Amino acid sequence: VGRRQLKNRALAYLADGDPAEGAALALAQFEGADNMTDAQAALAVLVHLDGDERGAALQRFYAKWQTNPLVIDKWFALQAGSRRSDTLAAVKALAGHGDFNPKNPNRVRALLGSFGHNQVHFHRADGAGYEFYPYWILRLDRINPQPAAGLAAAFTPWKRFDGGRQKLMAA
Repeated sequence: VGRRQLKNRALAYLADGDPAEGAALALAQFEGADNMTDAQAALAVLVHLDGDERGAALQRFYAKWQTNPLVIDKWFALQAGSRRSDTLAAVKALAGHGDFNPKNPNRVRALLGSFGHNQVHFHRADGAGYEFYPYWILRLDRINPQPAAGLAAAFTPWKRFDGGRQKLMAA
């Protein structure tokens, strides 16, 4: 277990330092994985990178695990936590995915909760993440207030942010 964790952490660090080499190694690990942990770790690297490898791996992971709800929760969460510039658009699209059900609290946490923890894109300087989120909080509050309250907690640390983001969060 420790060796696998170290290997997967090293892969993530390598990809941060050299995205092209990291993408090639992550794709090789993804394709050769004989367990979900290694496949998921490789996918966790690929979701942050540009390139065809990312989309193909996401599609193959989904196709392989689509009948396992807990694994598909991970698939949603990985994409919502991405550092890519198109993450907010991807989260919006995933909220319309056939496997996203706002009545399923685990799925809500996987997609929307993970996005609320995305320090890069939830807290974008333009406030687009803050504008997107209340729609879901209000919608979910009518369905099940508990997950809605969990999402609202993303605004709790508002005092830790700069004045501009504080104003955007308040709005």
